Amino acid sequence: MTTPMQAEILKRVADVFDKHVPFHNLLGLEIKRYDINGVEVVVNMKPELIGNIHQQILHGGVTATILDVVGGLTAFAGLVASGEDWSIEELQQRLQTLGTIDMRVDYLRPGRGVTFTGTGSVIRAGNRVSVCRMELHNEQGTHIAFGTGTYMVG
Repeated sequence: MTTPMQAEILKRVADVFDKHVPFHNLLGLEIKRYDINGVEVVVNMKPELIGNIHQQILHGGVTATILDVVGGLTAFAGLVASGEDWSIEELQQRLQTLGTIDMRVDYLRPGRGVTFTGTGSVIRAGNRVSVCRMELHNEQGTHIAFGTGTYMVG
């Protein structure tokens, strides 16, 4: 269960990712849910996100970006949920150094759909490095892609 302090910290993080990252705004990325149990990031299809004009499918780079954002958010939530008694200042410092070390994407199907939702789960939450698994589905629940990411969290 998310404590009130954890909820406030994650709300602040979601606000940064959701409203203050210009590239996320360009994509139309929206965080629908973010707590210590998971994240749900949504992107609605629009003409600017098409990667194959003949098939009208989502660009692979957009797919990778959604998975990477989900992975970063998931890794940070794992840090917040770790049980450590982090101060707001310590977590803000860690957020400033949050970054992707490595990421693998497996494209399972063409990105057809109206709405794409990325979700994630923590595989290993460390003090400095976390590993996450991310998935992307369309509005019909079709599994479009999944990824595994390693993230610097401290």
